[in-house]
Amino acid sequence: MKLSRRVSWFLLAFGVWSWVIWVTFAKNLWKDGSGLAFDDAGDPTAYFWVHLALAVTSFILGTAVGVIGFRGVRASKK
Repeated sequence: MKLSRRVSWFLLAFGVWSWVIWVTFAKNLWKDGSGLAFDDAGDPTAYFWVHLALAVTSFILGTAVGVIGFRGVRASKK
């Protein structure tokens, strides 16, 4: 399968964007002071675990999409 340069760059940008957004979200989740992510004893809540799972899944998918885009960009230069 061949990807166009435009699609390859889009996939690469999406992968990078995904990492930037979700790393920021994970940092904010870890520092949460609203009581949603951690209870009064400091233990993680279900909210924390669900959103951590979302972040990890997005890291994995963002990486996969970014790698496909990177390979497409690299192949289009040849």
